[in-house]
Amino acid sequence: MFVTILRRVLVEDAELPFPESIAAAEIHKSGQTGVQNSRLLFMGMGAGAFFSALVEFKFIAAGWQKIVSLSKGVIMLRAPGMNPAYFGVGYIIGPRLGAINFSGGVLAWGLLTPIIAYFLHRNDPGAVTNWTLELTNVWKNYVRYIAIGGMLVGAFYTLYRMRQSLFTGISRSFSYMKKSASDEAALSRTDKDINIRWSLLVIGVISVIMLFIFNYFTGSLVPAAVAAVVMLFLGFVFAAVSGYLVGIIGVSNNPTSGLTVSVLIVAALLMVALGMKGVAAIAAVLGVAAFTCTSVSVAGEMMQDLKAGHILGCTPWRMQVGDIFGVTAAAVVMFLILSLLHLGDVKQAVGNELDRLERTGVTTVEYKGQDPALEGTTYTLDEIKGIRPELQNDILGTRAGFGGEKLPAPQASLMAIVARSIVEAKTEFILIITGMLMGAAFIMMQVKSPMLIAVGMYLPIDTSFAIFVGGLMKGLLDRFAEKRKMDGAAREKMGNLGVLLSSGLIAGEALLGLLFAGLAFAEIKLFHMFESPSYLLSLVCIAILGFMLVRMPLRNVK
Repeated sequence: MFVTILRRVLVEDAELPFPESIAAAEIHKSGQTGVQNSRLLFMGMGAGAFFSALVEFKFIAAGWQKIVSLSKGVIMLRAPGMNPAYFGVGYIIGPRLGAINFSGGVLAWGLLTPIIAYFLHRNDPGAVTNWTLELTNVWKNYVRYIAIGGMLVGAFYTLYRMRQSLFTGISRSFSYMKKSASDEAALSRTDKDINIRWSLLVIGVISVIMLFIFNYFTGSLVPAAVAAVVMLFLGFVFAAVSGYLVGIIGVSNNPTSGLTVSVLIVAALLMVALGMKGVAAIAAVLGVAAFTCTSVSVAGEMMQDLKAGHILGCTPWRMQVGDIFGVTAAAVVMFLILSLLHLGDVKQAVGNELDRLERTGVTTVEYKGQDPALEGTTYTLDEIKGIRPELQNDILGTRAGFGGEKLPAPQASLMAIVARSIVEAKTEFILIITGMLMGAAFIMMQVKSPMLIAVGMYLPIDTSFAIFVGGLMKGLLDRFAEKRKMDGAAREKMGNLGVLLSSGLIAGEALLGLLFAGLAFAEIKLFHMFESPSYLLSLVCIAILGFMLVRMPLRNVK
């Protein structure tokens, strides 16, 4: 509804180039000339699904790691994870950004994690029986909090660099509110939006619904009303900002996390000022942040969509009605998909751990979770099997699901920790402050993307390594293009074909991941080819993917 009010001034602003909307419109036009683009996309999807299936059936290894002892300390070496989607992501962002992201992983696993572990155990390193687990715990309990501080500074630095665009977008959006009340009867078909009266009515209804939801979270009407007003005002402001930024830099570079963290801090400070504490206050803060985050994301996507429609001569109000159906369908379906991904990963990790314990003859397990009240408690395997999956995950210390190794969700974790740290003051502030100072140092060193380095520190290193390798594949393609002295049009076409292939890799692995998550959720055991597959076969598969991502775009461009 915010976008229906803002569309005309942003779409018709000649100063906003909307680069991705123009590209999308051109793809629509070129799609009528042949099926080559679709063929490459589906080929990438097939490859992504195939290589992901090889990992799931344990025909090839998901990764490789080795502990190297150095005097009183140790360091963990890890290879890139065998995830086609990560290679696709690295290919899309390119070698430079892939290297920046990987530098965060090297900083986390090559410097901070081993040096913290060294100082923790330098007096008696022999007492550590499992260095893999110990280094992983150091990274989770210390280094990731430092990374969160870096992400926080990176988010605000991104907003600071865009300050002129932000202020311009806000001022234009409010000035357009006066124009929107003009007579719409004389407008042409290609200039008609959903009537502003309906937009304002729906906004009012949604605000009342959110007031009741926030009241349920907080148990108090005044904080709930404040949260609803903040949500409504900032939701509109940042929807306008998002649409304006998409018009300048495209939806891919929209600083959603930075805008959301800003809202989250404002909401958290308001809750503290109103005397709210505990889980209820955190839930209200995250509710406001989630609403704003969704508003920012949807506004940017819709504005790009509407600009492409404007170029192609579409009817805006029909597209907006279609977007309403699209957003509603996504809201209904994504909850189920996210739940499936989370519980599927939990059940798979817990099931594998229980199988391992049974094979080794273990009958009882001591609590490995994070609840101090349960420390020292022991459980039999039969008792654990009768408990719901998320409690099993906590007892066994598998840490699967969202926030785990497969689904780290770094920016969501940043928001949760910032909300808790402000409302309850329970976070290790020294680690977050250290990370903020590190982020400030990156800015002073004129690092291109401090946020990306911090995200690389937060991610498992095999993930950032795989993204880096994908970036190298794109760099190799660019090098071949230079040797062949391709002109600008040929390079652009080659780049588009490579993006289609890499997008297919991402989509193929994602769709197959949903299938396997569903099987894990239904507790259907998968057939495993090998108990400990070789990583050498994984390297062969990575080489095949690299050959495909380089050779096929070159072959299809003259």
